[in-house]
Amino acid sequence: MAAINIAKFLTPPMPNVSPEYDGFELRWKFLTFRPAYFKNELYFLGAALFYVAVYLLGKRANERRAFKWLAAHKSLYESQFSKPNHTEDLSRDGYSDFFIFSTGRRALTSLHTTFTLRPRHDLFQYLFQTVRGFVELDYKVYDELELEFTFREPAGKEGAVPECVWAVVAKDEMKRIRNERWDLTLTKTAESAVLPASLAIMTEFADVTTNLLKSYGTLSLPTILASPEIQPYFRSLSLTDQPRTRPEKPLPPSERSKRLILTLALPPTSDAQATLPLIAAVFQLVDVIAGEGKLPGSRGGLNAALRPETRSKLRKTREDVARQIGEDAAREKREEADEQKAAAKKKAQEERLSKLSAAEQKKALEREKKRAMRKTQGKVKMR
Repeated sequence: MAAINIAKFLTPPMPNVSPEYDGFELRWKFLTFRPAYFKNELYFLGAALFYVAVYLLGKRANERRAFKWLAAHKSLYESQFSKPNHTEDLSRDGYSDFFIFSTGRRALTSLHTTFTLRPRHDLFQYLFQTVRGFVELDYKVYDELELEFTFREPAGKEGAVPECVWAVVAKDEMKRIRNERWDLTLTKTAESAVLPASLAIMTEFADVTTNLLKSYGTLSLPTILASPEIQPYFRSLSLTDQPRTRPEKPLPPSERSKRLILTLALPPTSDAQATLPLIAAVFQLVDVIAGEGKLPGSRGGLNAALRPETRSKLRKTREDVARQIGEDAAREKREEADEQKAAAKKKAQEERLSKLSAAEQKKALEREKKRAMRKTQGKVKMR
């Protein structure tokens, strides 16, 4: 009887097909379709079609933004690299992440160009980002474009490219970049009179800033960064030899690399060429740092321009950082070993107690309790 009642509850009601229906209907042989009976289903269908439309339009919008920027900068890439792109098209991961991998240029091993766009194809995620931006004042969401230049000169070698950490950052990006980039925690923040008030310097030593911000023939980094066309899109420019995240153990030179990283807000399709002068200037800056090219004052690279005491301080900083990371790793290893030893001891004690009778277990627990109390009292007296 109970099963019959459950079946009745789960069985949907019969549709109303009475002859008194006077609305619009479609008939074919013995089939009859009356749209007035499907009002809720119409709303569900409309919502599904709307979601599909947002998905298709958002996917297309992201593709258009990335391809438009690439088209505006394609000639620059082709003039700088023998192989500006290892694929005929943009590589992609989903519908919001696009990549370009370029090789074949003096002083560089590669250039990774990464587009991290807003998820316009995902309505719910897009709305979540938008609402979060209103609620959290420090949360800024935008279409991000990153160019990571990896120098050919290996880390650990005293050459043209110095082992240092330096950056010029938009001030409204400071909190985010400090949270995301461990390497920039090695720096101190400073102002520069030659840069716009909206930018700040993050540097280990002022000598590095002086040499990077001075003019080299036609290249003047402060002039480029002060351009009104560039400022809305500039986020940061950093030179580093350290990883983005704090390593668990000291990294050998073979696992590190010297890099110049440019981060931008991707311009809209109507202004895709706005970042072209800045990126052309960054290619010149690469040559200055690496001592390549024909710009005056760049012979020997940036390392040769630094004072000897600055180079010594940079080396000492890296030795101190490596030693601190090593000490932290050793301490964590000791703590982990102690925890494992304590867990093994506790397990052995539990196995020993499980073999005893109830009365013997009670006596053993009382002895353990008294022993713990004596240890605690002894520690209190010592204090």
